[in-house]
Amino acid sequence: MSQEDNLRATRAEEAQSGGKNRQREDRRDVAVPALGFKDSLRFAWRQLTSMRTALMLLLLLAVAAVPGSLFPQRPAGPEIVNQYLEDNPVQGEWLDRFQMFDVYSSVWFSAIYILLFVSLIGCVLPRAAKHAKDLRSAPPRTPRRLNRLPEYGKVVLESTGPSPRDAVAEAARILKKRGYRTDIREEPDGGASVGAERGYVREIGNIFFHLSLIGVLAFMAVGGLLSYSGQKIIVEGEGFANTLVAYDSFTPGSAFSEDRLEPFSMTLDGFEAVFDRESETHYGQPLDFTAHMTVQEGTDGEATQQDLKVNHPFDIGGTRVYLVGNGYAPEVTVRDGNGDIAFQGPVVAQVQDQLYTSLMVIKAPDAQPEQLGFVGFFLPTAYTGEDGVAVSIDPELYEPELNLNSYYGDLGLDDGEPQNVYVLDTDNLTELNNRDLESGGITLSPGESYDLPEGKGSISFDGVQRYVGLDIHHDPGKWGVGFFAVLALVSLGVSLFVRRRRVWVRSATGPDGSTMVEYGLLARGEDFGLREENVSLRRQFEKAWPVVAPEDDPDNRQTASSTAGTTGATENRPE
Repeated sequence: MSQEDNLRATRAEEAQSGGKNRQREDRRDVAVPALGFKDSLRFAWRQLTSMRTALMLLLLLAVAAVPGSLFPQRPAGPEIVNQYLEDNPVQGEWLDRFQMFDVYSSVWFSAIYILLFVSLIGCVLPRAAKHAKDLRSAPPRTPRRLNRLPEYGKVVLESTGPSPRDAVAEAARILKKRGYRTDIREEPDGGASVGAERGYVREIGNIFFHLSLIGVLAFMAVGGLLSYSGQKIIVEGEGFANTLVAYDSFTPGSAFSEDRLEPFSMTLDGFEAVFDRESETHYGQPLDFTAHMTVQEGTDGEATQQDLKVNHPFDIGGTRVYLVGNGYAPEVTVRDGNGDIAFQGPVVAQVQDQLYTSLMVIKAPDAQPEQLGFVGFFLPTAYTGEDGVAVSIDPELYEPELNLNSYYGDLGLDDGEPQNVYVLDTDNLTELNNRDLESGGITLSPGESYDLPEGKGSISFDGVQRYVGLDIHHDPGKWGVGFFAVLALVSLGVSLFVRRRRVWVRSATGPDGSTMVEYGLLARGEDFGLREENVSLRRQFEKAWPVVAPEDDPDNRQTASSTAGTTGATENRPE
């Protein structure tokens, strides 16, 4: 290379380098405009309402729900939460600060829930509006080269066949019968074409699926705000009125008002339990429970008889009543040291096993001069072994027996602090009866009584009643959740199995004066049935027209990849 050529090359490199430097300087000089308040809000809204954000929030909601299954929740069992806090004072305090015991009503869970709700609305409504516009628009224009589509065919008609316009009109009728929406167009060369499309319901299913998710979230929120659930134990012959003070435990929704309690009442007339008496391996196991109830809706409604069974609840006043438990309620009479009745009536005994061994706690705070308390077991069919310990050997009332220990002193009820009715706090009590003491334990059969040591009083076993445990649940949003859940499943099936397809048919006059018809098919997305659709259309065309030469028969045609090449085989709107 000559010296002159080297000089030219050096100058060209310097010019190129100088140009790059000037470009860098220009870039540094360009100031990116700052987003204003409205633009910032618009940007945040677009980010929130994107499908990516909705999916992330849905995943985050699932992750946020995990602590609800790891830690006890106050709505389900406040006593379990209190016990956890006592056992783990440091860890429990921090967990309580982050609302880990009230996960589903916590601030952070509600924030995720609301953001997901808003994101889904922002995603779906614009899509629904756009799809509504697409439904009113004509199918896409006919491509110039139909042979570039994934599926293509051509037929030549006899001289007695229809004209190009009539052939296109007949093709449009065939496509309409197959569920396509058609639009006939004029061609520049004097021919005609028809554009057809079907499968719009696929997008409708997709939109309704997301709308159903919004509906589920909305009605779940309604249920969380306005629902309530409560538990009540009713002894035979006793009644229940749907008032707040009548519940043994009550869990209201966030926006619950006592005025929303529907007035109704019910009485337990009787209870039947059926136990297995034939099987050798499952002898004594329960087979069926039936609670016979008298139910009255409203304050002046007619009383009706209802049978309540396990897994067969009944509805009253928009409230559902479930049978969740049953047991025995021994009737006792406790007299104090003055000979006055300090307590009288049935005592609900907690069932401990399948043989209905039941824990009993009796508190007589009105006893004088000392308050009295009893704790022990009720045995439906008592049997005393060689060790002197009595156990129940059958759930039926064959040999009912009470085995109790007695106490006197301060029951702690006068302090105003709430207590568990099924737990006797013996810290401030003195024991009177125990099998290890000289006085021994208290063992009573129906009709028997026992005088307490030191003249503290007496207790008698008067009889046994049955009781039932009821779960009373009212959720005004449950029907909406069920409806939208079913709608979501149906819509998801539609969006998965319906295929969206487009077909174009063009007809023109060939060089020899005959009518030539060509057609092409295109699917939006994966569609493994597009080939079969081509074959079906070809058969319909051959039935409708007198075909001379079945050129490019779909059954002998090459695959879409070899025919269409790389020019628009998967385009949504080919040119």
